[in-house]
Amino acid sequence: MNGNQYTYMGTFYTIGYALFQIPGTLAVTRVRPSLYLFVNEIGWGIFTFAQAGAKTYNQMYAFRFMVGVFEASFFPSILYLMGSWYNKHELAKRIAIFHLSGSLGTSFGGYLQAAVYTTLNGETRTKCKNRTHILVNYRWLFIVCGCMTTPCAIGLLLVLPDLPSNTRVWYLSQEERKFALERSISLGKSQPGEKKLNWTLIKRMLLTWKWYGLVLGYVVYGSSCQNTSYFAIWMKSAGYSVVERNVIPSCSYLISALCIFIWGFGSDLTGSRFAFVFGPLFYGLLPTGILAFWPKNKNLILFAFMTGGVQLMTAVFYTWANELLADDNELRALTISSMNGLQFRRGFPGTFGLVIAGLIIIFGIKLLADRDERRATSLRNSTAFDQANAKTMGLGNAPFIQDEISFEKECPVVEEL
Repeated sequence: MNGNQYTYMGTFYTIGYALFQIPGTLAVTRVRPSLYLFVNEIGWGIFTFAQAGAKTYNQMYAFRFMVGVFEASFFPSILYLMGSWYNKHELAKRIAIFHLSGSLGTSFGGYLQAAVYTTLNGETRTKCKNRTHILVNYRWLFIVCGCMTTPCAIGLLLVLPDLPSNTRVWYLSQEERKFALERSISLGKSQPGEKKLNWTLIKRMLLTWKWYGLVLGYVVYGSSCQNTSYFAIWMKSAGYSVVERNVIPSCSYLISALCIFIWGFGSDLTGSRFAFVFGPLFYGLLPTGILAFWPKNKNLILFAFMTGGVQLMTAVFYTWANELLADDNELRALTISSMNGLQFRRGFPGTFGLVIAGLIIIFGIKLLADRDERRATSLRNSTAFDQANAKTMGLGNAPFIQDEISFEKECPVVEEL
């Protein structure tokens, strides 16, 4: 494959991933998530295996597209599910653990690739039906990854608890399921089916600042994090060996995993989402600034790539989105999948600008969220005051605010007063 063909291969994967992410996440609001994601994971594994047998780049385009299709629903659906179960002191740390497992998996993948390249370098022969098949090392990598994907599908089917409203997982008793649903409702979380999945969802999306703010903020933030994806390319140009190019970036993923863990637990401990979204992203000005403005200093560049993942506060950002949209189940699923599916790539100066833009947008989200909270608090206080006055006037639980005529009939005005 030449350079353009390799780029097209990635493009076909991205197209499949982007097209099916929102429909897939909305599907788990109506279809049992454990079953839906099980089917998707099986498809993901099948087409991962298929890549090992690709004979032409056109076949690889098709296989990469299908991998994107079946992979698309997984990440946002799990985030949506976790947001359905946990409260504000539990959610961020759990999403952080889920997110850092991805960083650890990517780190392990680097060592795995180095091992496959070293031990299976050249051609490996396998016998099937008295014929000899030749598999080069990169094809074995698809087989190894496929062998890990398929058991994950079985795990999803057996242990994923679905939603509090429809869980029937074996390790929760009937009382625990009832408690989970009652707790979810008491936390103000909208349940699946309360609102119809139709065109009114689009209307709700377009008429709230939350969809615009959260999606734009996350897209800008996520795009600003992508400069670290050029780490291996830079190492190749700097003369590092193949094994070094697989192993050294793996260390940066371990640093990312540690920071993801700290930000998630710190956010739950303090109850602040804004501080642990704004703070890590503010640090991102340092590594992106180095990559943008000091490209010839090898030590600084290595430092920037190694610590670029410190700004990864993805878990806290998604926690914030889950909480801000807790009262609209379907809009929450739509927003989370939109946040994850609408990112783009830019060069180093561009990512520096995106960090600044992300900080501004996040600050705006904080202002709007605080405004909504003040309004909600004022409404609750006003309602409580009205009810207290109604009881004082002997109206029991009747509404205090009535139309002028009926009020005057019950409490005539004394003209002299």
